[in-house]
Order: sequence, then C-alpha cells, then structure tokens
Amino acid sequence: MIIGITGGIGSGKSFVCHILQQMGYPVYVCDDAAKKLMQTDPTLRRQLTNLLGPDAYVDGTLNKEVVARYLFRNQENASRINCMVHPAVFRDMQSWYSRQSAPLCFVESAILFEAHFHTAMDATILVDADETVRLQRAMERDHTDATHIRSRMARQQSVADTRQMVDYVLTNNPDSDIRSEINRLIEYLNKTTK
Repeated sequence: MIIGITGGIGSGKSFVCHILQQMGYPVYVCDDAAKKLMQTDPTLRRQLTNLLGPDAYVDGTLNKEVVARYLFRNQENASRINCMVHPAVFRDMQSWYSRQSAPLCFVESAILFEAHFHTAMDATILVDADETVRLQRAMERDHTDATHIRSRMARQQSVADTRQMVDYVLTNNPDSDIRSEINRLIEYLNKTTK
C-alpha cells in the first residue's frame, strides 16, 4: 500500500513521518523531492530557465531568490511553476514506490490533494492539531511572527475540507500520545490490506 500523509503548517506531519521511518517504513517526502528535482532534473531545469530567464540558475545552482520572487508575485505564477514541478515529483514518487518492498509505504505532502498526488494513494491520512498549537509550533520552527504564519495558513487548503477527503485523522496535540496514535493507524492500515 502507498499511503499519503498531509496536514497544515505546524501539524507535525514531518514528525509523524520521522517516527514511521524509525519504525522501518519507507517515506517519500515530496517537498525534499521537489527541491532535489529542481536542481537535478534536466527537463525541469530547462523549463524553469525558459520561464524565469537566465538568472534561474547561478553556477549551476537554483537561484532560490529569483524563484521566490516570481512564485509569490501572484497565483498565476505559482500555478505555472507548479505545473512543471508537480508532474516531475509525481513521476519520481512513482519510480520510488516501484522500488519499495515494504507492505506499507508513506508519502508526505502538504499539498497532497491540491497537487492531485492523492490519485496514486491507496489511503490518505491527515495529521492535525489545534490551530493555536500549529501556530505556536510554526512560529518557533520558522523563527517568525503570527501574522506571517497565519498568512501561510490562509493559502493552504482548509483543515475542515481536508478532513472530509481523508481516510484517517491522526491528532497531534501536546497532550496526544502520538506513538499510540501511530500504532492504531498501522493496525487500521494492516486491516484494510487483508
């Protein structure tokens, strides 16, 4: 089975995936893959250079400042880049999955549904926490203020909408026993494969 894990900023989806890796399950992290592919995939490099111009790469390295400036200018620009990056990540994810032998493999993606990665999943999981908890975690992690984090939260698909779309919800509040929650998740997934 290939299982998609998503969650809003500060929900702790990366922490959950880290625990799954410690338990021996393979995890594909879409954000890491996108960064790597933008650097190494020849087709994607050519597309980004055509879109952003010769300053897209400096001495062979992706110019993150140029990408960010273009990306955050407006939604149309973000869509143009996403239309290049998401298919490359999807192909890479499928290639990764074809090489796995574990009965359960996980894919971490903040934009699991927005990028349509969920279409390749056998099950989807939402990692969720109270909004105040998520806000505090993200502020501490990113060393930024509440206004900046709230603006990033507003750009993500709403947690309420995501809850309606997923097969399972993991609660990751400070008072949650997340390891027990993950064990229950594994039990649930193992039952669904039989």
